[in-house]
Amino acid sequence: MPLPSLICVFLNCSEKVGLAKTKHFLTRQGLVLNNEDCFHVQHICQIAFTRSANLCAAGLAAIITHIRTSQNLPQLNIGVAVSGAMYRGQTQYREIVQQTLKSLIPECNVTFVASEGSATGAALVAAAALRLRSRQEQMSGVLGPLQLSMEILEKIRNQMRQNMEKGLSKETHKTAAVRMLPAFVRHLPDGSERGDFLALDLGGTNFRVLMVQVKSPQEGGIHMTTEVYTIPTQVAQSTDVELFDHIVSCIVDFQTKHDMQDRTLPLGFTFSFPCDQLSLDKGILLRWTKGFSALGCVGKDPVQLLREAVKRQQHFDLNVVAIVNDTVGTMMSCAYVDPKCEIGLIIGTGTNACYMEEMRNVGTLEGEEGRMCINMEWGAFGDDGCLEYIMTSYDKKVDAASINPGQQRYEKLISGMYLGDIVRYILMDLASRKILFQGQHQSILKTENLFPTKLITAIENGSQGLQELRAAFEDKGLTISPEDALLVKEVCHTVSTRAAKLCAAGLAAVVDKIRENRQLEKLEVTVGVDGTVYKMHPHFARQLQETVALLAPKCQVKFLLSEDGSGKGAALIAAVASLKQAQQPT
Repeated sequence: MPLPSLICVFLNCSEKVGLAKTKHFLTRQGLVLNNEDCFHVQHICQIAFTRSANLCAAGLAAIITHIRTSQNLPQLNIGVAVSGAMYRGQTQYREIVQQTLKSLIPECNVTFVASEGSATGAALVAAAALRLRSRQEQMSGVLGPLQLSMEILEKIRNQMRQNMEKGLSKETHKTAAVRMLPAFVRHLPDGSERGDFLALDLGGTNFRVLMVQVKSPQEGGIHMTTEVYTIPTQVAQSTDVELFDHIVSCIVDFQTKHDMQDRTLPLGFTFSFPCDQLSLDKGILLRWTKGFSALGCVGKDPVQLLREAVKRQQHFDLNVVAIVNDTVGTMMSCAYVDPKCEIGLIIGTGTNACYMEEMRNVGTLEGEEGRMCINMEWGAFGDDGCLEYIMTSYDKKVDAASINPGQQRYEKLISGMYLGDIVRYILMDLASRKILFQGQHQSILKTENLFPTKLITAIENGSQGLQELRAAFEDKGLTISPEDALLVKEVCHTVSTRAAKLCAAGLAAVVDKIRENRQLEKLEVTVGVDGTVYKMHPHFARQLQETVALLAPKCQVKFLLSEDGSGKGAALIAAVASLKQAQQPT
């Protein structure tokens, strides 16, 4: 009998029987020994046996702890399949392993399941592999249409360029999807601007009021005082009077808090919605976006609506010198730091871009000299149907469920307001095919805002995000397996990657146009960027930058993250306007 097997016999018997068997075995080996010798041999066997079980438990504890921490779980229930004569045949060995494991990882509940053998296991592995392969093939069929080739991205870049030309042309401007609206900003800041300015920032669920002090670099540069106010949904979707009265009440609160009631400062108004700008301080709202739908505003001048609301208050006056888009403000704030910044880009709740165009190319305005900032309003790219070939059934459902069906089609593929719902519709489809959640809980996936874009950002950020995913689903009564969680992560990654590459295709068209305008072989240009999707998503910025480099190889594009572009930028536009006005001959 082999010694290891005999050790098990020694330990499994009663002390008396074990000693007898020990003595019998050793005597047969030609050894002469007494009962005390046999006792010592049995004791040594017990030590080796116990050490083996403890080492096994320690190794297993390390593996289970890794699984728990990688999934960021406070507790873990897990099953361990086990085989082997030592474990199966030795009750004492099993008990030592289980007790040691319990003491090493008390936060884990471990269940041991006896294996039915290697042949059965091999068959099950093969079956699982087939199931996973089938699932992956179905996943590829669902996600494939969202994975855009370079050929398609180049086509989209060229379409954006054609839309830009159409929007700039006097003959086709009115029917262009990409409106290419003059922002009446002709000059970038040059560092000579000085003074105190007020800035308003309206572009989403939050409204900000800022007091911006522009000083020389030696005096500390730009200093800002900010207050943030909420625009409730019922106000954003009410009427012109209610919305602008709410805005003015916020301004009054700011001035009271900062003892500014008796000061009337030049004001820059960041109004981040499509406007046909008629002058620096006058524009016509073309349509609402980003969930706003207040009645009585479309077709009117937001500056005039603001002035009328001020008159209703009868407390103070405002000196509005500029109405600007947040994209233009972002460009201006970055240009204050980097003179090569001639493009602004927003990728947040919505998306838009602006850039400095040569006046000779702006067919909607008189004049040939100098440059004009063009607010592209590129979120409407595709509203004429030119992007229909990349629209999936999920994109069409998101569009149909929005408050503006058929509008802002490009924005609905890219911006934070819509990415979560694209993911949700894909998950609904996968669940209906029984690829996810075993086909169950489809009704939960119909819950609006189940997938806010910040959750997508968290999910793609690692194990902590997968824990947030499980928590979000458990709050809705849905338990999600680790395997399902990884598939959800794959969906999120596919949707966000497509968004970054689509944005890059549009931006590549812009930088190439600037290069061609100036007849340069190589262009160096800076893009000022703002928006939560760009700032917070772990991969979006890198994918955007890499794709722009591929689609515009003759342009060296630097990306500069804006520090409060929509606030500081609006104040800088007011500062530049005030400076240019002061320089005018009297």
